[in-house]
Amino acid sequence: MIHQTAVIHPKAQIGADCQIGPFCVIGEHVVLGERCNVHSHVVIDGHTTLGNDNEIYPFASIGLKSQDLKWKGGITRTQIGDRNTFRENVTIHSATSDGAVTRVGSHNHILAYCHIAHDCTVGNHVIMSNVGTLAGHVIVEDYAIVGGLAAIHQFCRIGRMSIIGGCSKVVQDVPPFMLADGNPAETRTVNKVGLERNGVSEEAQAALRSAYKILFREGLTIPNALARIEKKLPQVPEILHLVQFVRTSERGISK
Repeated sequence: MIHQTAVIHPKAQIGADCQIGPFCVIGEHVVLGERCNVHSHVVIDGHTTLGNDNEIYPFASIGLKSQDLKWKGGITRTQIGDRNTFRENVTIHSATSDGAVTRVGSHNHILAYCHIAHDCTVGNHVIMSNVGTLAGHVIVEDYAIVGGLAAIHQFCRIGRMSIIGGCSKVVQDVPPFMLADGNPAETRTVNKVGLERNGVSEEAQAALRSAYKILFREGLTIPNALARIEKKLPQVPEILHLVQFVRTSERGISK
């Protein structure tokens, strides 16, 4: 299951039934879960842990040192869950500060040439289309979709079940359940297709449409808009999450 040209450090931990293809390099501190399929010319290094059933395509690079100029050494980590796909030329960098972690969850589909920078946190069931780019300290919540060639600024958050249009420049938080697009990105509407695909109830969808109008179409300040949403709309879980996300935003939301 391991090609004779692969270079695997003797101290690397390789799970059962893994396939490691030609010319791969696996570093000393790597832990690879069971049934991972690592195609040819893949580099996995640093203090990097991957769970089970991940598939990594040629020329991907996972766990190497951050590009952040603030890096001063120490032990930094990359932690990846189960059943992810990382397509060709994907790069995922380790964190910057000693003891810090770059995290990617499970069931994610990361397409060719995507970049996940230092200290990012990517949730579960996320799709990043080709050449999607996350700068450092970005948080991407579950079921979000990042369009092709989209660029996300440092410290931004991408909300649950949101979608970002291709070629967008995101410089503020994208609220959950919304569609954002443009340069700079603006919140355009509710992510109707994403909500339907993920089984969000009709009641919650209607409430989110109303919340969108209050937040983005009535000219209210954010505190006043949130107060109106809490007072007038049913407090279903999706509305509670939206309100909490917007209220805790540090960069502001893409309006």
